Amino acid sequence: MTSLPLTIRQELPGDAAAIERLHERAFGPGRYARTATRLREGAPHDPALSFASHVGTFLVGSVRVTPIVAGGGPGLMLGPLTVDPAFEGRGIGAALMNTAIEAARRHGHALILLVGDAPYYARFGFRPVKPGHLVLPGPADPARFLALELEEGVLAQRRGPVAALR
Repeated sequence: MTSLPLTIRQELPGDAAAIERLHERAFGPGRYARTATRLREGAPHDPALSFASHVGTFLVGSVRVTPIVAGGGPGLMLGPLTVDPAFEGRGIGAALMNTAIEAARRHGHALILLVGDAPYYARFGFRPVKPGHLVLPGPADPARFLALELEEGVLAQRRGPVAALR
């Protein structure tokens, strides 16, 4: 396997159309029914915390991070994390995750939430949210509702709904 000349940079406004096409290829039309997608509807992602990866000029991955209110305090909702299906398994998703997490840490955020595959996201420090602590605005498998504390103990202080910050 040859190494890819991968670059990761902050998402730019001009990336929006290519990222939407990437989401279509990776997730299909069913993505609009997901609870995490519905939470992010109408709430803009934070460009300072959202990143795009390229091989040459070709967009091969994206991660978006959206400010939210989680149990009465500020938080972030990570996702979608998307990698072009032709480029999966090459570490692009992990590189995007690490970049977004470090950016959130540098900007002083305390909590990142996501809905996703627990075994994949555990390597980045995400753990399941205890049932009853935080409540998403729609159905989600509790085993897939995950949190990463960037400030130790912040999750224990949060109770209540998770909502988009508008």
